[in-house]
Amino acid sequence: MTLQRLDERFERWDELLALILASFAYMDGLIDPPSSALSLTPQSLREKARIEIGFAALDEHRLAGCVFCRPEPESLYVGKLAVLPAAQGKGIGKRLLALAEETARERGLGTLRLETRIELTGNHATFAAWGFRKTAENRHAGFDRTTSIEMRKALI
Repeated sequence: MTLQRLDERFERWDELLALILASFAYMDGLIDPPSSALSLTPQSLREKARIEIGFAALDEHRLAGCVFCRPEPESLYVGKLAVLPAAQGKGIGKRLLALAEETARERGLGTLRLETRIELTGNHATFAAWGFRKTAENRHAGFDRTTSIEMRKALI
């Protein structure tokens, strides 16, 4: 497994988009509103990597996972953590989160923060097993119910 920074040298944006869409496909029809992943394009991913901190996981030469991180005043926001369904359960997501932790520490940030949809209870359990704790409930604009939860992991 190789971990690679998503920067100006990275050229596989179409493949990265396909990886994210495949990873998030199980959410179709399950979450409301639909995932913002559905509005991504290769160009928007390139721009996201320019303004955020992105990493890809490669299994030999095949893209297997990714994560995007955005520094905030007190935390590092972790978004678009994606692992190909066929590659799940092999520790790729955990390795990508370890990179996020390292990135936070390098920037003097003591917390990782993420949001996950309220319906995705399996994700809640996985993140809890990785040391995240629920810290808030949120709702998307126009919704009168909770649509996502915020989780944080303190870095010691």
